[in-house]
Amino acid sequence: MTDSPTPAPSGSSGPDEADTEALRQRALAALLTARERTTLLTDSVDDHELASQHSPLMSPLVWDLAHIGNQEELWLLRAVAGREAMRPEIDGLYDAFEHPRATRPSLPLLPPAEARSYAAEVRGRALDVLDGTALHGDRPLVRSGFAFGMIAQHEQQHDETMLITHQLRSGPAVLSAPLPPAPTDATELATEVLVPGGPFTMGTSTEPWALDNERPAHVRDVPGFFIDTTPVTCGAYQRFIEDGGYTEERWWAPEGWAMVREHELTGPLFWHRDAGQWLRRRFGVTEAVPGNEPVLHVSWYEADAYARWAGRRLPSEAEWEKAARHDPVSGRSLRYPWGDEDPTPERANLGQRHLRPAAAGAYAAGRSPLGVGQLIGDVWEWTSSDFLPYPGFSAFPYREYSEVFFGPAHKVLRGGSFAVDPVACRGTFRNWDLPVRRQIFSGFRTARDV
Repeated sequence: MTDSPTPAPSGSSGPDEADTEALRQRALAALLTARERTTLLTDSVDDHELASQHSPLMSPLVWDLAHIGNQEELWLLRAVAGREAMRPEIDGLYDAFEHPRATRPSLPLLPPAEARSYAAEVRGRALDVLDGTALHGDRPLVRSGFAFGMIAQHEQQHDETMLITHQLRSGPAVLSAPLPPAPTDATELATEVLVPGGPFTMGTSTEPWALDNERPAHVRDVPGFFIDTTPVTCGAYQRFIEDGGYTEERWWAPEGWAMVREHELTGPLFWHRDAGQWLRRRFGVTEAVPGNEPVLHVSWYEADAYARWAGRRLPSEAEWEKAARHDPVSGRSLRYPWGDEDPTPERANLGQRHLRPAAAGAYAAGRSPLGVGQLIGDVWEWTSSDFLPYPGFSAFPYREYSEVFFGPAHKVLRGGSFAVDPVACRGTFRNWDLPVRRQIFSGFRTARDV
């Protein structure tokens, strides 16, 4: 699937009946995969830990569990199927805008057993709705299975949030996963490549489960630039630290420097120095910082300071997407760096499969036509851009997904991390957060002008 800059006609009815079963199976698989992961993340701790707040930055895991069920009820049972509310009295408790994360432990939340039961009952009814809903016609909410894909993405996004909570919790490790594959040709990989200047199609008007902020497809003219072929590594970031990166004000934006001084920062979150060696804590295990792995848990301010120190800059969001999607031979915008095919384990580190980024230079099969690697998976990548709407943006199906966050307060991240499921990761997918955030699975790569 590729995009043109012209949106599909609003009267398009989407897939015909012959395609409905394939869409239904795709939606079913996405919902089941998300629930398997939710179960793993919530069953791996006891009920006390499930109901505890491990950091004021995050909700108790049990809040996320019931919130997942509540959103599924709101959209699939009520909005799609028109059914009566199952538990209308809990809607306010699980409204993410009504209650900040730090205050959620004080709410009368459903206890673990009740939260599990509620989410399971909603899921059973939702699968019945999926089985009986036509996925074609004039209803945008259900056309191409959008509502079901939206809910699968929502659950996977909360699974990533819960994985962040697992990283913040103290105590022994409760999660495990195999190591990611090692690079096969990293020594032969150029450190940067030139992305030629010119127009390309950014965003999408045809990806059926794309969210509102990814739409519509439109043409951007981007001057030529150089971009790193891999994310910045821990080893490179250590050189920044050792060269006085956290003690030299000249590298930092004023707000970033104030953050460094206020919190006495000396390195990425979860790093500490012991006997001259940098160590990190990763999901309950303390280990030496791997020099060849992309740096993780850095804020936008830290990424920006490193780029200045290196004599470079962060890429803009448009530059990042052009590097990730533009094929200079055909002129097409691809769905992913490697082409239009869905992600596979050979192409990208996604889905909590490895619980860490792969070493820089891994996943040769996932590189772009220009040779830029690891654009999808491994680490979310900060860009220089504020989170803003595309020309022709229209909020759908609700303003609170994207529109209320637009503006200079939030910076855009692109590409996804090892904690992101493929259903919630595309070449057009946009993430955003406050520039102070460090608990997220964030890294970056740098760029420079021609």
